[in-house]
Amino acid sequence: MRNQVYQVITERVIALLKQGVVPWHQPWHGAEQAPQNLVTQRPYRGVNVFLLNSMAFTSPYWLTFRQAKELGGHVRQGERACPVVFWKWLEVETDDAEQGQTGKKTVPFLRYYSVFNVAQCEDIAALVPPVPTHTVQPIEAATQIVANMPQRPEIHHGGARACYWPSLDRVDMPELATFDRAEDYHSVLYHELTHSTGHDSRLARQGIVEGAAPFGSHTYSKEELVAEMGAAFLSGQAGIVERTLDNSTAYIGSWLARLHDDAKLVVLAAAQAQKAADFILNRQPVQDPDVA
Repeated sequence: MRNQVYQVITERVIALLKQGVVPWHQPWHGAEQAPQNLVTQRPYRGVNVFLLNSMAFTSPYWLTFRQAKELGGHVRQGERACPVVFWKWLEVETDDAEQGQTGKKTVPFLRYYSVFNVAQCEDIAALVPPVPTHTVQPIEAATQIVANMPQRPEIHHGGARACYWPSLDRVDMPELATFDRAEDYHSVLYHELTHSTGHDSRLARQGIVEGAAPFGSHTYSKEELVAEMGAAFLSGQAGIVERTLDNSTAYIGSWLARLHDDAKLVVLAAAQAQKAADFILNRQPVQDPDVA
């Protein structure tokens, strides 16, 4: 049973990664409070927080298929569940044949359940508590960089996912209020806007114009390096890099490991990131004969 649970969760994490969603690199919340069960009001813990926050829902409330039915509602047809896991301690009989003794001991038992967000359900809206909100103020200097970007793609706010869609030339962003810090919001937006500079109408970068590269591939990993380094450059321009650099460094390091710490590739990615930042800042790039 334990191996089955591990497999379910591993497959879910891999699926998120293949979609471009990195659960442990997400400085915003799917909702304004930690995910919790609607019926028991108990917050989810451990890997469950990552899994549930990675889903594209703004409500923190989740419940099982049976719980929705018991509340007089139902899960809409075609909706997909998300697995959650928990440990339960069981008391079992022991038998030590060599010592001729019997007794009891407690052992951990790992189980998983499938849960749905309340947004996937019908006829329970009246039972869902309002979600508290907090105010995060945008940073003027950081906002101006976005406002002044030439050929800026459409920026759509809403949901719980940050991504750039080359086919639509559109950036999707969570709402500012879902971030703990405005600096993180601006850094994530810069990351996605750096991706957008690869569109064939702008800088025509290989990692974007050639379509969706397989997750973890050389092209995919290099493009992520470019996007995060571009975000770091723009954060420096906005004066917020000291608040975001730790996250950026960890993220860059994770992709660099996939690229076997290729020092030359870092230089090339940094050069492309600088071109992207210059484009967003509407500057003419400085020609450097030492960098291809």
